[in-house]
Amino acid sequence: MRIMLYRKLRFMAVILLASLAAAPSDGQTRRKTKKTTGSAAGMSRTSKKPKKKVAAKPAVPAIHYTTPRTTQSLAADMESMAARIRSGQFGIMAVSLTRGDTLFSHNASTPLVPASTMKMLTTAIALDRLGPSWQFNTEVLYDGTLSDSTIHGNVYLKGDGDPSLSGRYLQGGPSAPMNFLADELAARGIKHVTGEVVGDASAFDDKSIPEGWLTRYLQSGYAARVSALSLNENLVWVTVAPDGVRLEPATSAIALMSNVRTVNGRGARLSVRRSSDGTISVSGTIGSRSPPRRYVYVVEDPARFTTGALRAALIAKGIAVDGGIRLGTTPSSAVKIASIQSPTLDRIISAMNRESINHFAELLLRNAARGRERNVQGSAANGRSLLRQFFATRLGADSASLEVFDGSGLSTLDRVTPRAMVQMLGYAHRADWGPWFHASLPVAGESELLRRRMKGSPAQGNLHAKTGTTNDVIGLGGYVTAADGEVIAFSFIYNGADRWTAKSMIDVMGETLANFAR
Repeated sequence: MRIMLYRKLRFMAVILLASLAAAPSDGQTRRKTKKTTGSAAGMSRTSKKPKKKVAAKPAVPAIHYTTPRTTQSLAADMESMAARIRSGQFGIMAVSLTRGDTLFSHNASTPLVPASTMKMLTTAIALDRLGPSWQFNTEVLYDGTLSDSTIHGNVYLKGDGDPSLSGRYLQGGPSAPMNFLADELAARGIKHVTGEVVGDASAFDDKSIPEGWLTRYLQSGYAARVSALSLNENLVWVTVAPDGVRLEPATSAIALMSNVRTVNGRGARLSVRRSSDGTISVSGTIGSRSPPRRYVYVVEDPARFTTGALRAALIAKGIAVDGGIRLGTTPSSAVKIASIQSPTLDRIISAMNRESINHFAELLLRNAARGRERNVQGSAANGRSLLRQFFATRLGADSASLEVFDGSGLSTLDRVTPRAMVQMLGYAHRADWGPWFHASLPVAGESELLRRRMKGSPAQGNLHAKTGTTNDVIGLGGYVTAADGEVIAFSFIYNGADRWTAKSMIDVMGETLANFAR
């Protein structure tokens, strides 16, 4: 009792002294601002704006990680940190995967909005269903006949829900995947298609916007539409340069109207607009020595956009196409003539979790529902059913409070408990695909979204976890190795307005777990 009392008094003294000495840093009192140039309907090119004073973030008195040497002292320290939250709901759970006991629990059974920590559930179910070496295949097929370098019939672009169909993995920019397929056809000696280019996105349902995505999200690149036939993460760039205006990737599905004049100089005065029918209009002037100006729009109809990109690529390769584009289903008798394969799933999930790519998560949830047999249509509803079954049968966990409306965590309707999250983390740690799951997570103080957090602490280079951040959510979930070598799985989820305090406490609790020994 005397030791416990001394430890509590020492902890309170550290908090008091740090509070008196603390002053908000520049990062706490000022936010960088950007202005958009061009259309308001999309992520536009950004430029610097003069700094101005803004309202200060609520000052959070400094608090440092502790050095607990018993489970009781760890729980007391963690409870003191959690109690510093002034409002909202804070759910926490930390479990030793090495010894199997619960180290700390605070509102662990409360269903909370997980934000991007939801991507860990998507990662687990995708790896469990498909395996880390799985690859997606986007195919080009034809019906009719092939003779004298002419396809007498239609060409079909059959989507497989590949989230990586972009210039991210291929040299040549956003048009690279469709150029690759067009090269395949040209290499077969094809010079003419008498029919149409038909896009087949039937692998997924036609619900392109998940439930719970707020309207204000929908023209931002992080909320791109969902389709089994997606290209360039369903974003189209409008590039304005002294030598002309172009779309990237090039596509016949979007009309582009240009009234841009090239003038002497390096500046530009441009207006970029998208009309209700999807036509993009660009007007103004650009200097002859100006660097290219780029503007990006969310694609409203990904399947048509991607299909139009293949048609444009075929024509650019000298292959004449008599017909236009449309959407449809590939006939069972169609013959494959070209295909493009994705990177392996482990590479895709690594990019998804380290950069928190919502588009990847949405497509992976639906692909997990399809399974390796590809005999179930990909949909968020089927993904929800699959996750609930996964929790009930594989984890032996209660799935009643698990609400899944998307794969990325952008939906405001998603609900997960910290307990369920830790149960999933424990299963992933033991699974044969566990090493790939671990490797996909950012590392504290060193990589991606955790690069600037927990630096110089026992968590740096040790704790690896997925972040989750929205206007009302701060979350972190993953693994950390304690000072005595035991592996701890943890989940921190905060919902409310006191996010800055919650973020600070999450980092300190993560550092404390890393410094724990018994």
